[in-house]
Amino acid sequence: MNKEELMNYWIKSADRDLKTMNHLFEKNDYTWALFIGHLIIEKLLKAYYAKNNNDHPALIHNLLRLAENAKLELDEEQKDMLVTVTTFNIRARYDDYKAEFYKTCTKKFTETWIKKIKGLRKWIKAKLLKT
Repeated sequence: MNKEELMNYWIKSADRDLKTMNHLFEKNDYTWALFIGHLIIEKLLKAYYAKNNNDHPALIHNLLRLAENAKLELDEEQKDMLVTVTTFNIRARYDDYKAEFYKTCTKKFTETWIKKIKGLRKWIKAKLLKT
Protein backbone atom coordinates (compact mmCIF):
# COMPACT_ATOMS: atom_id res chain seq x y z
CA MET A 1 0.00 0.00 0.00
CA ASN A 2 1.13 3.52 -0.66
CA LYS A 3 0.90 6.25 2.01
CA GLU A 4 -2.62 7.31 1.14
CA GLU A 5 -3.93 3.76 0.97
CA LEU A 6 -2.35 2.90 4.31
CA MET A 7 -3.71 6.04 5.93
CA ASN A 8 -7.20 5.33 4.57
CA TYR A 9 -7.01 1.72 5.72
CA TRP A 10 -6.39 2.81 9.33
CA ILE A 11 -9.08 5.53 9.19
CA LYS A 12 -11.75 3.18 7.84
CA SER A 13 -10.87 0.55 10.42
CA ALA A 14 -11.13 3.14 13.22
CA ASP A 15 -14.50 4.30 11.88
CA ARG A 16 -15.82 0.72 12.01
CA ASP A 17 -14.53 0.40 15.55
CA LEU A 18 -16.44 3.54 16.55
CA LYS A 19 -19.68 1.74 15.72
CA THR A 20 -18.53 -1.25 17.77
CA MET A 21 -17.60 0.91 20.76
CA ASN A 22 -21.01 2.60 20.69
CA HIS A 23 -22.78 -0.75 20.40
CA LEU A 24 -20.84 -2.23 23.33
CA PHE A 25 -21.63 0.81 25.45
CA GLU A 26 -25.35 0.53 24.60
CA LYS A 27 -25.22 -3.10 25.75
CA ASN A 28 -23.55 -2.07 29.06
CA ASP A 29 -20.30 -3.81 28.14
CA TYR A 30 -18.19 -0.97 29.46
CA THR A 31 -14.75 -2.57 29.72
CA TRP A 32 -14.83 -3.78 26.13
CA ALA A 33 -16.25 -0.46 24.92
CA LEU A 34 -13.20 1.27 26.39
CA PHE A 35 -10.89 -1.38 24.95
CA ILE A 36 -12.31 -0.65 21.49
CA GLY A 37 -11.96 3.06 22.25
CA HIS A 38 -8.26 2.44 22.68
CA LEU A 39 -8.16 0.71 19.28
CA ILE A 40 -9.86 3.69 17.63
CA ILE A 41 -7.19 6.08 18.84
CA GLU A 42 -4.39 3.61 18.11
CA LYS A 43 -5.53 3.19 14.50
CA LEU A 44 -5.89 6.93 13.94
CA LEU A 45 -2.41 7.50 15.33
CA LYS A 46 -1.12 4.84 12.95
CA ALA A 47 -2.93 6.65 10.11
CA TYR A 48 -1.24 9.90 11.15
CA TYR A 49 2.10 8.11 11.23
CA ALA A 50 1.47 6.70 7.74
CA LYS A 51 0.60 10.17 6.46
CA ASN A 52 3.87 11.65 7.68
CA ASN A 53 6.38 8.82 7.21
CA ASN A 54 7.60 6.51 4.51
CA ASP A 55 7.23 3.29 6.47
CA HIS A 56 4.67 1.42 8.52
CA PRO A 57 4.07 2.38 12.14
CA ALA A 58 5.57 0.24 14.86
CA LEU A 59 3.48 -2.67 16.10
CA ILE A 60 2.98 -1.15 19.54
CA HIS A 61 -0.09 -0.22 21.56
CA ASN A 62 1.34 2.60 23.67
CA LEU A 63 -0.63 5.58 22.39
CA LEU A 64 1.72 8.27 23.65
CA ARG A 65 4.69 6.56 22.04
CA LEU A 66 2.75 6.16 18.78
CA ALA A 67 1.87 9.85 18.82
CA GLU A 68 5.49 10.78 19.50
CA ASN A 69 6.74 8.49 16.72
CA ALA A 70 4.19 10.08 14.38
CA LYS A 71 5.45 13.54 15.39
CA LEU A 72 1.98 14.60 16.48
CA GLU A 73 2.17 17.69 18.66
CA LEU A 74 0.16 17.24 21.86
CA ASP A 75 -0.55 19.40 24.85
CA GLU A 76 -0.14 17.99 28.36
CA GLU A 77 -3.84 17.18 28.73
CA GLN A 78 -3.81 15.18 25.50
CA LYS A 79 -0.68 13.33 26.61
CA ASP A 80 -2.35 12.44 29.91
CA MET A 81 -5.46 11.22 28.07
CA LEU A 82 -3.36 8.99 25.81
CA VAL A 83 -1.60 7.49 28.82
CA THR A 84 -4.95 6.70 30.47
CA VAL A 85 -6.57 5.32 27.30
CA THR A 86 -3.54 3.05 26.83
CA THR A 87 -4.39 1.42 30.16
CA PHE A 88 -7.79 0.39 28.77
CA ASN A 89 -5.95 -1.95 26.40
CA ILE A 90 -4.10 -3.70 29.21
CA ARG A 91 -6.87 -3.74 31.79
CA ALA A 92 -9.54 -5.14 29.49
CA ARG A 93 -7.24 -7.77 28.03
CA TYR A 94 -5.50 -9.47 30.96
CA ASP A 95 -7.37 -11.43 33.61
CA ASP A 96 -5.34 -10.19 36.56
CA TYR A 97 -6.36 -6.59 35.77
CA LYS A 98 -9.95 -7.30 34.73
CA ALA A 99 -11.58 -7.64 38.15
CA GLU A 100 -10.47 -4.21 39.30
CA PHE A 101 -11.16 -2.67 35.90
CA TYR A 102 -14.74 -4.03 35.94
CA LYS A 103 -15.30 -2.16 39.21
CA THR A 104 -13.83 1.04 37.74
CA CYS A 105 -15.91 0.93 34.56
CA THR A 106 -19.17 2.31 35.80
CA LYS A 107 -21.59 3.82 33.31
CA LYS A 108 -20.52 7.34 34.33
CA PHE A 109 -16.78 6.56 34.11
CA THR A 110 -17.24 4.95 30.71
CA GLU A 111 -19.41 7.81 29.41
CA THR A 112 -16.75 10.30 30.46
CA TRP A 113 -13.96 8.42 28.73
CA ILE A 114 -15.95 7.68 25.60
CA LYS A 115 -16.58 11.42 25.31
CA LYS A 116 -12.83 12.06 25.64
CA ILE A 117 -12.02 9.31 23.12
CA LYS A 118 -14.49 10.80 20.66
CA GLY A 119 -12.92 14.22 21.18
CA LEU A 120 -9.43 12.84 20.49
CA ARG A 121 -10.80 10.98 17.48
CA LYS A 122 -12.30 14.14 16.03
CA TRP A 123 -9.10 16.13 16.63
CA ILE A 124 -6.80 13.51 15.09
CA LYS A 125 -9.11 13.03 12.09
CA ALA A 126 -9.11 16.80 11.48
CA LYS A 127 -5.30 16.73 11.48
CA LEU A 128 -5.33 13.76 9.10
CA LEU A 129 -7.62 15.46 6.63
CA LYS A 130 -5.55 18.67 6.47
CA THR A 131 -3.45 18.81 3.33
